Amino acid sequence: MSDPHPTSAFNAANTDPAVTDRLIAVLDAQAANPGVRRLRAWAHAQLAVRPGERALDIGAGTGSETQVLAAAVAPGAGATDRATGSAIGLEPNPGLRAVAEQRATDAGSAARFLDGDALDLPLPNGELDVVWCERVLQHLPDPAKAVAEMARVLRPGGRVALLDTDWATFVLHPAAPEIRPALAAVAEGTAATPDAGRRLAGLLAEAGLAVDQLGADVLLHDSRTVTRPIVHGIGAAAVGRGLITEEQRDRLYADLDAAAEHGTFHLSVAMFAAVAHRPR
Repeated sequence: MSDPHPTSAFNAANTDPAVTDRLIAVLDAQAANPGVRRLRAWAHAQLAVRPGERALDIGAGTGSETQVLAAAVAPGAGATDRATGSAIGLEPNPGLRAVAEQRATDAGSAARFLDGDALDLPLPNGELDVVWCERVLQHLPDPAKAVAEMARVLRPGGRVALLDTDWATFVLHPAAPEIRPALAAVAEGTAATPDAGRRLAGLLAEAGLAVDQLGADVLLHDSRTVTRPIVHGIGAAAVGRGLITEEQRDRLYADLDAAAEHGTFHLSVAMFAAVAHRPR
């Protein structure tokens, strides 16, 4: 996920192997989330990528969706014109890019990966048929510039799919009413543009693209897997910023642990998608 935001672990300058390992674990867990899988499947169906097309995955991460695009652009039965397509994953974080390259090699995928910035795509005008950009805009301080770059590199009739989170929809239960605003503030503060999800259609329209379809899903987190580090990170940040006390944090942890044991725990955030095309 491309991100020049200096506080984000996805920043290209963050090359600590321990950080990279944590990012890989988070991305793999998210890729297994049913909500993510449903919304990805919906967006791929709307894009309807065809053999021979040229596709770009911005903020490729571990390269899973670049591989999906690479399979879609591969020659199909009876393909003749432009039979060999291409799928490139743009990933500025060198640790993630290395993992994406290795996974593609292991899978026998034709996906290729390049270093690059979402705010200054290293491609000429009108070069692409398809752009995929998932959970990147939330990390950018200027998402409008990134979407304008996507519009620039699309050919007339080319399509784009944007998928992103809206952190104002973050819900953590149970949490005492008096600390809920603090927890929400911390969750929103994890992103440079926390409301990216709700802005997708507007960003596309501002870039001169025609919005075709809108979609959404809810990412429900399993308390047995990725939830504990998420919750503890939020709790630690809230204490560090002086928004809650250590006693309130400890009570929150205890309440959430008890809820997880009894099956009443809830952690969710909404994710939105928009598919558009460049008018001919």
